Amino acid sequence: MGKVYLVGAGPGDPELITLKAINCIKKSDVILYDRLVNKELLSYAKKGADLIYCGKLPNYHTMKQETIHHFLIRYAKSGKIVTRLKGGDPFVFGRGGEEAEALAKHNIPFEIVPGITSGIAAAAYAGIPVTHRDVSSSVALITGHHKDDKLEGVKWEGLANGVDTLAIYMGVSNLPYIREQLLKYGKSQDTPVALVQWGTTNIQKTVTGTLRTIVDIVREKNIQNPSMIIIGEVVRYREKIKWFEDILQESVPISEAL
Repeated sequence: MGKVYLVGAGPGDPELITLKAINCIKKSDVILYDRLVNKELLSYAKKGADLIYCGKLPNYHTMKQETIHHFLIRYAKSGKIVTRLKGGDPFVFGRGGEEAEALAKHNIPFEIVPGITSGIAAAAYAGIPVTHRDVSSSVALITGHHKDDKLEGVKWEGLANGVDTLAIYMGVSNLPYIREQLLKYGKSQDTPVALVQWGTTNIQKTVTGTLRTIVDIVREKNIQNPSMIIIGEVVRYREKIKWFEDILQESVPISEAL
């Protein structure tokens, strides 16, 4: 029997991956990796390792989730060391829980290796602290899309009234609906909003506005996924503490392999 490591690769900048995650990559016989994993990280793989792309695009799945489960189980049962390499953190909208369940069902040894999630990292690279003693003591991580393209299950009333900062993943196409729901349940139209596209990479792009204006701004600037949507008063701090985009021209390229 082999073993499976469910590994978070971080948000895009390859230097944000953990040492434990790199060690998993180095010792693996098989690596199944997703679309948003920086390909530079695959250079740590040992010679002869099998590299299998499992990437998913919006509305198009290169490999079905059940097929990924099948590969993980098959390779582990054949005695292989397997790394399932995911962007961000495997348990934050990464289906890591589903994969761990499948492995546990077949009595396959596995470990979870957390990664830095984009909801925190992309905001930080845009100069937005998701918490701040003056304006935000709570953060919610929210999916901006669903397997059936519906978000009715999201508890918008509680989010609008009970959470200071909202970090919404992959929600660009549903932004008009998200805005509508937050306004419906009492969020102010003047609430600041930021979208961070390709966060932590050297093609990062950030736009800001309010719930009143953000849909038009996103359309005008052609912001697309992968993007993080950050909603709350913390967005106002960007003007004071933004740092990454100001040094991009001096930075070593970190997303050429994306």
